[in-house]
Amino acid sequence: MYTLSGVTKTYDQSKRKVTALSGVDLVIENGELVAIQGPTGGGKSTLLQLLGALDRSSSGSVKLDDADLSSLGDGKLATIRAQEIGFVFQGFNLIPTLTALENVETALAPLGFGTTDRRDRSVEALEKVGLGDRIHHLPSELSGGQQQRVAIARALVKQPRVLLADEPTGNLDEQTRDEIMDLLEAEWRERGFTFIVVTHDSAVAKRAPRRLRIKNGTVSER
Repeated sequence: MYTLSGVTKTYDQSKRKVTALSGVDLVIENGELVAIQGPTGGGKSTLLQLLGALDRSSSGSVKLDDADLSSLGDGKLATIRAQEIGFVFQGFNLIPTLTALENVETALAPLGFGTTDRRDRSVEALEKVGLGDRIHHLPSELSGGQQQRVAIARALVKQPRVLLADEPTGNLDEQTRDEIMDLLEAEWRERGFTFIVVTHDSAVAKRAPRRLRIKNGTVSER
């Protein structure tokens, strides 16, 4: 699945260079559930962006199977994101003017599905996360937990090989956090995708069979 070799990521900030990742070597196998935990500014989100083909490393290679995400063109990276990777974010990232159903449909729009097929798949995805009676609601009409369920449905409706979650429960209370993690884990077990979750919450990280620690841009096993 993922093979990272000597991955470094630097940013120019004002007049200084900031190193977000430093010489990361990492292998994540197909179908693993991995939690990445670490302090703010330690490099968690930067690592997830590289795994999600949202950014390129400054040096080293980030391979998804045989594809080196560090050297592919923008068009190929966009195709990989659209077809193979689902994203769940702390802030939900829903489009406020679209209904729950329409938000989920946006994930299928780039993949060439017809209108009816796109709608049917999106309804099914929302029903799967317990929102079959909320498909026509706007995000502002949903609770935080319901909005995250819409985001999960949007991420999974295209049946990705990889699910990347960046602090997926960070804006939720403890009970809702546990419900969302139960849902995500159930989907992982059923579908067998690779699931990588970035979190500062030890209760979330402890649920993963494999835990990584990232600090000052370096990654280690917990």
